[in-house]
Amino acid sequence: MALSTYLGHADPGFTLRTYTDLLPTSKDRTRRAIDAAVGEDQAAKDGPEAVDGLETA
Repeated sequence: MALSTYLGHADPGFTLRTYTDLLPTSKDRTRRAIDAAVGEDQAAKDGPEAVDGLETA
């Protein structure tokens, strides 16, 4: 609501509809949250053989 006021918009909905394309998608937010929790480089460290967590003898 404050952003709408700062931009001179009477309706917060107008602000959201106008600038929605500038906001990150939920996929982007989810990926960043998972990367932060697990570590972005974890897959590179594990390598392709550890994808399913199973090892062969």
